[in-house]
Amino acid sequence: MVENTYNFTLSNSKTIERIIEDDNVGINHIVLSKDDALPEHYSNSNVYMIVARGTVTLQLNEQEPHSYPSGNIVTIPFKTKMNVKNIGDETLEFFIVKAPSPKVMINQ
Repeated sequence: MVENTYNFTLSNSKTIERIIEDDNVGINHIVLSKDDALPEHYSNSNVYMIVARGTVTLQLNEQEPHSYPSGNIVTIPFKTKMNVKNIGDETLEFFIVKAPSPKVMINQ
């Protein structure tokens, strides 16, 4: 086979998993229940957040929070302070694509 396949968890409860981490890209899968959040952190690469289900609320750097429903892709620059929350009633599910891989960005 030429292709590789990767699995991710189908869930409605809090899930944080690394799907792919190689020199080209990092891909994470995250599920957050109502009122769940990720710890405040800085983006360690260029981030492409793909909202698959629910609505993500983001506070980036010192901006006011903004919300993005499923069907949106949000781009976040390298070294941006991120607060990621689910303040909606629906389960939030999204994928984070980091390009290039954070392994490459370490020396930036």
